[in-house]
Amino acid sequence: MKTIRVLLCDDQALFRDGLRMLLSMQPDLEIVGEAENGDAAVQAASRLRPDVLLMDLRMPGMSGIEATRRVRSTSPQTKVIVLTTFREDEEIFEALRAGACGYLLKDIPADQLADAIRTVDQGGSYLEPGVASRLVEEFSRLSGMPDQRSILDTHQFSVRELDVLRQVSRGRTNKEIATALHISEGTVKNHLTSIFSRLMVQDRTQAALKARELGIT
Repeated sequence: MKTIRVLLCDDQALFRDGLRMLLSMQPDLEIVGEAENGDAAVQAASRLRPDVLLMDLRMPGMSGIEATRRVRSTSPQTKVIVLTTFREDEEIFEALRAGACGYLLKDIPADQLADAIRTVDQGGSYLEPGVASRLVEEFSRLSGMPDQRSILDTHQFSVRELDVLRQVSRGRTNKEIATALHISEGTVKNHLTSIFSRLMVQDRTQAALKARELGIT
């Protein structure tokens, strides 16, 4: 069983203590470090190279959104899950654009949080239901705007790349995509590299957002 290395970032020490205690009870999760603000999270991610970083949004100094953007740039192997008390649309969209693979509220049950960490570590995304419904509404709004579809000519993609992108937009992991399309996981990764380059994005969550904006679902 793989051990998933997790870094915690929150400005409240008491919350970090509770989170560490709850997650440490999961046999496949290891808390490798803590950070009390965004700047410390960026430095810790670079030093510790965790698999998943749980990131608060509103902290003194560097915001969680900016910290997420920097972590995804300097430590791309680290997946970021936003864990916050806020669900304002602007913050949700900015966090996902910055590269977050998940957006959860702090009242999430511990077992669901553990599942979210596992899903994101495997290449998927995980959104709190209320957040997901807001994204669907936003995607529906954008899909009715013709200038959004003009951003990219889908003919730039091969048929197989479009198949993979559609699967990504549905939140599927590489393994699930490989099974659905009857190809190897290595082939999925190769297609994703090409897709990310064409879409000018850094990860699958941003690719899924762009695909939805362009009507590729």
